[in-house]
Amino acid sequence: MTHTRSPYQYAPNEEHHASRGPRLVIVGAAALALIAIGVLVFIVIGRGQDDNGQFADTEQTGSPTATRPADWVFDRANNPARTIVRDRAGGQLAVFTDGARTVDLTGPTRTFREPKFTRASVTVDVWVRLAPHQWSKGAERDSWFAAWFSHELTDTSPDALGIAFQYIYGAPDLYNSKGVRYAGDAQFGPFSSSDPDGRAENNDFYDYLGIDYTFPDGKTRDANKDRYGDVDCSGFLRLVYGYRMGYPMRETNTPGPGLPRRAFAMSRYAGVQVLSGQGESARNYDALQPGDLVFFNVDPSDGPQADHSGMFLGVDEAGHYRFISSRTLANGPTMGDAKFAAVVDGDGHFALALVNAKRL
Repeated sequence: MTHTRSPYQYAPNEEHHASRGPRLVIVGAAALALIAIGVLVFIVIGRGQDDNGQFADTEQTGSPTATRPADWVFDRANNPARTIVRDRAGGQLAVFTDGARTVDLTGPTRTFREPKFTRASVTVDVWVRLAPHQWSKGAERDSWFAAWFSHELTDTSPDALGIAFQYIYGAPDLYNSKGVRYAGDAQFGPFSSSDPDGRAENNDFYDYLGIDYTFPDGKTRDANKDRYGDVDCSGFLRLVYGYRMGYPMRETNTPGPGLPRRAFAMSRYAGVQVLSGQGESARNYDALQPGDLVFFNVDPSDGPQADHSGMFLGVDEAGHYRFISSRTLANGPTMGDAKFAAVVDGDGHFALALVNAKRL
């Protein structure tokens, strides 16, 4: 399972990293020239945190955002209903969507790459976090908000996007204090003669982790030891948002609070709908935010429901709306183009199969 080679450069992080501060990287003669003219250029490398190390072929640039509540201005927008927080100069600080817990915060710019499977790259200044409560109009006046928001505006520990990239090809293994490998290069599943692309599904987050897991309803699922390190498309989203970030999960595919098991159930019951596969609304790609879940019906023969899921990353350098998902041909999480381009716009395989998008 563990690869002995990696096409990436990454900042190693230990579970108990001593410092949470950013490190300055000054590069060769170019940096000396910049210093000579009095300009300081720095690259912020992802900070270590208990059980939350940062991996990716990513660069982070920029400086922390001002956190004074007196500088915050709150605007409302529709479709979906949301609150946009700005600074006094009009710069966007964050977007809170009514009924959702995921928050898109403006922070240092990062570039995500995966050269094994695509030449594309995605550069964003968005950091996707989970608020402690679902948002509603006027929630900025709630007691939890000011302290939480001030902290999150300057937090550069791994967010949903950074965590997702801890499972792509070549990602280093990371272990918690109990010896559980919670991150590292993931595979989609074992070989299967019955699957058209040769990989078996039904690999949830606890299979990847190799641990048994008890859900809030009291039911325990036993990890399949033969599928250690494997995670399918919906299992990948549960691994990132559920196990790693703490979004509640369901053991079933029925309506109710939390993230259900399969893609079709997530598509129906989880989060706030921001994009629909019905008519022109499916083409309103600007409604998407990094961290949104995207759903596809790639095999219509099994019905009209979603059968594949992923996470929207942002717009790549070619202007395409790119996502990451666990796929069979790449044998694990990828933003790449093995067989089909991982984009939702245009007339490609996934664009034509798009069902909807949800914000958790």
